[in-house]
Amino acid sequence: MLEGKHILLGLSGGIAAYKIPELIRLLVKAGAEVRVTTTANALQFVTEVTLRTLSGHTVYSDVFASVNAHATEHISLPEWADMMVVAPATANVLCKMAAGIADDALTTTFAAMRKPVIIAPAMNDKMFASPATRRAMNELAQWTNITLLDCAEGPLACGTNGKGRMQEPEYILEEIYSAFTPKTLSGKKVVITAGPTIEKLDPVRYISNFSTGKMGRALAQECRRRGAEVTLIMGSMSAREMCEQAVTAFADADMAILSAAVADYRPEEQATTKIKKQPDTTEMTLHLVENPDIAATLGEMKKPGQQLVGFALETDHELEHAQSKLVKKNLDMIVLNSLRDEGAGFGCDTNKVTLLFRDGTQKNYPLLTKEAVAGIILDNIKLS
Repeated sequence: MLEGKHILLGLSGGIAAYKIPELIRLLVKAGAEVRVTTTANALQFVTEVTLRTLSGHTVYSDVFASVNAHATEHISLPEWADMMVVAPATANVLCKMAAGIADDALTTTFAAMRKPVIIAPAMNDKMFASPATRRAMNELAQWTNITLLDCAEGPLACGTNGKGRMQEPEYILEEIYSAFTPKTLSGKKVVITAGPTIEKLDPVRYISNFSTGKMGRALAQECRRRGAEVTLIMGSMSAREMCEQAVTAFADADMAILSAAVADYRPEEQATTKIKKQPDTTEMTLHLVENPDIAATLGEMKKPGQQLVGFALETDHELEHAQSKLVKKNLDMIVLNSLRDEGAGFGCDTNKVTLLFRDGTQKNYPLLTKEAVAGIILDNIKLS
């Protein structure tokens, strides 16, 4: 996703700067080329050697430094970059950027930046609430090329709890991914079911499966990146609870993707106390009854214009079972994978899928990351 992208990272002098080496590592791992510009105070919190080593480039921290590759580094870096990320952005730097003050390497570079900019503020809660800071943030939020992240709440460096923490590197990375993703699902509502269901036997035990929800979370993440409003239904719930939530959410949705591994049956009765071993017997019989079929239920209520995508995890006669499910449950597409394919089962970070469509078309894909598979699935869904 970030392969070949040029990310210009700007650091100002806040304690949250210690987290930025991890952000650089994540960006480089994702394939981006990273260059760094800082205020002088930022280097009191993280060393120039660290930033240079992780990014693989000289750090631009002094407008007049002899090591600068260009006499006008603050112009050449914005020309090189596809995006600038200012993190952490202190109250001081926010106010300077909003007012157009450019008196150091970071702010002069920002002043010349006309491409997308993500700003991650970080400061004490009292500074965050300052009228000057609020004015600056409100001003920057109006700029069409700027995405201004909110501060997180929690423990602050001064020892108090409040709003002012910089968002974590993983959160900032996701915002970067989102900024580079075309908003092909803007204005669309998407419902996704994910993970296992659980069917309680008693207050201690339940019946479930090995699903982890990784595929569903990858789908939800990719839908969000593409601009959709996403309802992700997963967690410690029964098939009946999941069905109820899915029916409610699908009523005004444009699409539902049913990636959850739903139990077909549940215990007929749930014990109110822990089931104990019975004397003089080594067996226990469970009476199971059928659960509601979520895919079939949504298939029956599907309206013109809505899209419904199912999943099929099979161990034998894969294509036949998947094709039958596609038709019987009124799906528009079904995603087939098999436990016989190495790397394509529960708990894996990868998946190998075949997409089946109502017109009989089949598309086979090799083993890919679940993030890549999520993109392929969404690319094959046609919304009006």
